[in-house]
Amino acid sequence: MSPFLTPDPAVDAAVRAKGERLFALMDQQSPPALFSKKGAYARLMEWSMKDPAFKTQLFRFVDVLPSLNSSAEIVRHLQEYLGDKAVELNPALKAGLAASSFAPALVAKPVKAQIVDMAGQFVAGESGEDLIKQIKKNAKLGLATTIDLLGETVVNDAEADAFLRRNLEILDSVSKHFAKDPQPCFSDLGVKGALPRLNLSVKVSALTPDINPADPENSLVALKQRFRPILRRAAEVGALINFDMESYKLKDLTLALFKSIFEEPEFAQTPAIGIALQAYLRDCEQDLRDLVAWARQHNRPLNVRLVKGAYWDYETILAQQREWPAPVWQKKPESDANYEKLTVFLLDNIDIVTPNFASHNVRTVAHAIVQAERRGIDPRAYEFQALYGMADELKAALIQMGHRVREYCAIGELLPGMAYLVRRLLENTSNEGFLRIKNMGEATKDQLLGNPVNAIAAAPEPLAPKPRPAGAFVNAANTDFSRTASREKQRAALTAYSAQLGQKWPLIIAGKKIPDREYIPSVNPAKPTQLIGAWARATVADADAAVAAAQSAFPQWRATPVNDRATLLERTADLMEARRFELNALLILEAGKPWVEADADISEAIDFCRFYAVEMRKLAKPVVTQPVPGEKCLQTWTPRGVGVAIAPWNFPLAILTGLVVAPLVAGNTMIMKPAEQTSIIGAKLMDILIEAGVPNGVVNFLPGYGEDIGSHLTSHRDVDFIAFTGSRAVGCAIWESAGRTLPGQANLKKVVCEMGGKNALIIDTDADLDEAIPAALYSAFGFSGQKCSALSRLIVLDEVYDHFVERFVSACSAYPIGDPALPGTLIGPVIDAEAQKKILGLIESGKKEARLAWQGRAPQEGYFVPPTVFVDVKPAHMIAREEIFGPVVAILRAKDLDEAFTMVNGTDYALTGGLFSRSPKALERAQQELLVGNLYLNRGITGAIVERHPFGGFKMSGGGTKAGGKEYLQNFLFPRVIVENVMRRGFTPPDEN
Repeated sequence: MSPFLTPDPAVDAAVRAKGERLFALMDQQSPPALFSKKGAYARLMEWSMKDPAFKTQLFRFVDVLPSLNSSAEIVRHLQEYLGDKAVELNPALKAGLAASSFAPALVAKPVKAQIVDMAGQFVAGESGEDLIKQIKKNAKLGLATTIDLLGETVVNDAEADAFLRRNLEILDSVSKHFAKDPQPCFSDLGVKGALPRLNLSVKVSALTPDINPADPENSLVALKQRFRPILRRAAEVGALINFDMESYKLKDLTLALFKSIFEEPEFAQTPAIGIALQAYLRDCEQDLRDLVAWARQHNRPLNVRLVKGAYWDYETILAQQREWPAPVWQKKPESDANYEKLTVFLLDNIDIVTPNFASHNVRTVAHAIVQAERRGIDPRAYEFQALYGMADELKAALIQMGHRVREYCAIGELLPGMAYLVRRLLENTSNEGFLRIKNMGEATKDQLLGNPVNAIAAAPEPLAPKPRPAGAFVNAANTDFSRTASREKQRAALTAYSAQLGQKWPLIIAGKKIPDREYIPSVNPAKPTQLIGAWARATVADADAAVAAAQSAFPQWRATPVNDRATLLERTADLMEARRFELNALLILEAGKPWVEADADISEAIDFCRFYAVEMRKLAKPVVTQPVPGEKCLQTWTPRGVGVAIAPWNFPLAILTGLVVAPLVAGNTMIMKPAEQTSIIGAKLMDILIEAGVPNGVVNFLPGYGEDIGSHLTSHRDVDFIAFTGSRAVGCAIWESAGRTLPGQANLKKVVCEMGGKNALIIDTDADLDEAIPAALYSAFGFSGQKCSALSRLIVLDEVYDHFVERFVSACSAYPIGDPALPGTLIGPVIDAEAQKKILGLIESGKKEARLAWQGRAPQEGYFVPPTVFVDVKPAHMIAREEIFGPVVAILRAKDLDEAFTMVNGTDYALTGGLFSRSPKALERAQQELLVGNLYLNRGITGAIVERHPFGGFKMSGGGTKAGGKEYLQNFLFPRVIVENVMRRGFTPPDEN
């Protein structure tokens, strides 16, 4: 059954007639500047539409331009992005580019001016005076105006306060203008007379840095604090406030804010209100139905601006990256068809809702008019909206036909408003954009007026993911905690698990539980008085018994078919997925992981199981080394034997799982030693493996102290390999002891060793700080900096150092620290009292070397460390060289990229690193010169995903192995080559190779 309206021939005929009337009136207007036969903009649009690579580079140049502070930088970026095609911006640049080496201003000035002019095509101006001029101009044309203050994400309270002030200033200045000019224009007159002439659209993301969709309760508190002054002023001056809709992750929060704030007695009747809804969202219909029901329940009339949506590519790509269902319709005609269905619903509720049909699509507009006429609705009861600088001929045609039209005018500084400009350029050059298709003559008017439902079947899916072959690996999807149902499941799991605390978890050797040992308590690092459980402390004798059990089980496990071993891993993954929220709860309570960090840990554990299962099936197939007549030459693999997995506490399920199941699926038998601090999580993993069907002795659970059994296991004669993740000191000791060969030892020991890092992120002069600052914050403070990939050093180029430090430091205070059992917590405790003491000591040492720029507040109860930022740090300082493993950031100043690269490479470690830059040459250099195992460009430096980002470093960060990579399993196997002479008396079978 179609989710859209069933095509009605009578309606379609009326829509076609209405559309033809609109087209006839539009044809009487001048062609839009962006699509005119002449002029620089037309040439740029033409090039962009016929050359997608040029379009991409042009828009990237437009995006970076505001951050470039010198003529030389503008010319350099222009040449890096566009090369010889730069002359398409302006043919007059040809001579200037040739002379740019000694006179960069010859190029930079006209280029900057042209981009500013281009921005002026879509932005109504920079000042209140510009805005009032546009309002006057619109009024003469019969157009009403809605105002949008440019600006989206803010990273600190000062920026949010500034955005609030600018909105209040707009309300003041425009209301004063209307007081002097009380005559409403045509489009400001509704059925009952004058409508609110002052119409302001507000984006919630610009009102607070404290937005966390996973914690709507606290996010709403922060948002309401800044929204109330706007609403009070709007009520005083008789304005309408419209809530803009942004990315999907903020959609539910925006709707919740809208409903809850207008249920407050102060705002129950005034001001006039509206909200935007995006028809390209699959759940838009349900949101609209809920909104209308709310309006009726509270007797609160409202405007609904129905838009198609401006973030389609972003939402689609993000969903694919996260393995989430796409929230948007995947074909453009589906969005158009959904819009028409929602149009009918809005018109059917005209008594409580004023529809604002925001579209440049003539079919969409004509359909709304026809459906209104069929219901006998006065044209003044609804309105059409269109963007400033676009579809002017449609606006004029609608006015001529007696329809109210409101122009959406963006206002603000032109260069900082480039994100808005790029969205408008994308809209104008999209292969499926109505304005492009119409104005470039790419479809007939008859085709443009066709019912979108009839076009769905043949329409392409522009960003459809490539089909995966059968049996291909697919990453597990993290939980979307912006969804109410997900939060409720996690809260319920925490409640349920808290009631089960205090159990004892014995050793398991050869399939038998060994309970009669000393038990060590495991506590909640956020609340050390809360006992999570107790684990049995293994002895040296237990270690010997575990090795013997693994040795005994090895022959049969080695002979077990690979597919059976792989299936065991897949069952393990399925059990983890089924118990995701329960496992999350345990990680939150025992490891102190915030919700999103715990959930990502579970996903990674699941991914290790499924990925290694897929890869082992591939490795199990013998490979022909070289096809040669008369000889059959194959390479195969055989398991090494008995292994020890020694895991850290920071990824207590993911890393432990990876260290165990990779050797396991390869045919080895294992001793599993979890970290002392998170041994209950290790016990849970053992339970899951047993439930999945692991045979007795194939995996042996051996919790214990490293000083009791660690070195004994790693140096044991009958242990064939060690898989270790942890500190440099322990890793190097294991590597050293593994090199000693004992009498009777069967194999040279293999060590798979992953250790720490002193990870750095470089901020280039042209970096997008709106993206770099949140990425740096999360990389540094996510899970309290207790990831081996965590950001420890920020290296900022001198030109932007002061500005970056000011914004970064002020953004830190928006990062909440507290109990990880609460969904809004982003910084939890460190793992134990020993770690707390060590980090606090390093902070005190740091105060003697560098300048303390900021330190947060930490709760008194629990093992908390206040997040800390040092500035003016030198490369030789201790805090710039030692791994701290806590929420501490050292900010260093570099005079140029050469010095910054030297700083990155100048430590003992080589794990992760990154660069934020919008210079193609700088990004290319980083790939060649930054010597780290995982290099991240223009994103955070944590969060490696199995298969997508194989993880591991070199130097003192590890032996160069890559967990989650295609070669990882080979570390636990011996390669074998089998050569058979297949020639018999001159006869060779034709297909032996």
